[in-house]
Amino acid sequence: MQGNEACALGALAAGVRFYAGYPITPSTEIAEILSSELPKVGGVFIQMEDEIASLSAVIGASLGGLKAMTATSGPGFSLMQESIGYAAIAEVPCVIVDVQRLGPSTGQPTSPAQGDVMQARWGTHGDHPIIALCPTNVLECYSLTIRAFNLAELFRCPVFLATDKEVVSTLTSVNLDDYRAEPVVERRLAPPDGDFVPYRVSRLDDVPPMSPFGGPHLVRFTTSTHDERGFLTKDPAKVDRLNRHLAEKIEAHRDEIELVRLDAQDGAKTLVVSYGITARSMQEAVALARARGQKVSALTVYSLWPVPERALHQAMAGVARVVVAELNLGQYRLEIERLAGLLDGRRPEVVGVHRVDGELIAPGEIMERI
Repeated sequence: MQGNEACALGALAAGVRFYAGYPITPSTEIAEILSSELPKVGGVFIQMEDEIASLSAVIGASLGGLKAMTATSGPGFSLMQESIGYAAIAEVPCVIVDVQRLGPSTGQPTSPAQGDVMQARWGTHGDHPIIALCPTNVLECYSLTIRAFNLAELFRCPVFLATDKEVVSTLTSVNLDDYRAEPVVERRLAPPDGDFVPYRVSRLDDVPPMSPFGGPHLVRFTTSTHDERGFLTKDPAKVDRLNRHLAEKIEAHRDEIELVRLDAQDGAKTLVVSYGITARSMQEAVALARARGQKVSALTVYSLWPVPERALHQAMAGVARVVVAELNLGQYRLEIERLAGLLDGRRPEVVGVHRVDGELIAPGEIMERI
């Protein structure tokens, strides 16, 4: 199967029952597959007039009680940013797949890129964390889509799956019967009786239960800063508590969110870091380097945001050079440089391998930096 197909099947396995989207290369197969598969399981598919309406519909469906998602690429992802902020402040679980392609603007719709890394983190306004996952192959498109839905439900927030044109278009043999997916997390609902306070938490890092529109409770959701009952407020203490809660419910649970794969070699003085399709070139480059007698470690990042700081610090300890390979001009390298500066002892040199010409980074290019 292709990565887009794996993503659609992973969403169905996670319990998605609503999809709203607008066709855009190279994500369109996700919509095509779900348009035929969702009705078979009692779900709903809607092709909307644009990406702004698409995410708005997804938010409404989620508030109505369904697991909901959309998929897009860079230009559509830009259009969704205002509604992403709505999902964040109203604490609406949903999944947004961004199949990255070369930009800016229309760019090259059929060329791979990883230029939306910082947009995922900082695209919408305000001050709140974001969860973004990044698969490197077709099977991980399946598994990380399930994980994205689980994290969205656990932390009541929008979760991004940042794929790229090459990962989703690659045709690979996958045996799903041999794959053991993580258990699916279902939505935590408030008890049907008693007083329902939609945003009441005892601690800042708690996640409140939900109650769907049309259910047993009166519910309120607003795009404005609100109190625990969902009413607009400008009370400084309540505003501060809300914003700190939005941050803490993710920051305090980093261990449950962060995901990497470390291929460490004793005595290695070089560490290569990458993600997405470029991580596959990294893995081959590291194997070639080791075959030549060089000692090299590799770290594949699956949770782009929050940055897996503990794992990166541990991997960088004792190395002299960190090579960061990505299909942009150094967006994630900036995070690695920041973390390298916080290490105790000697700071490793951080160098990048970057391409923005629509072509993949070849293992040989990474080898040169090693």
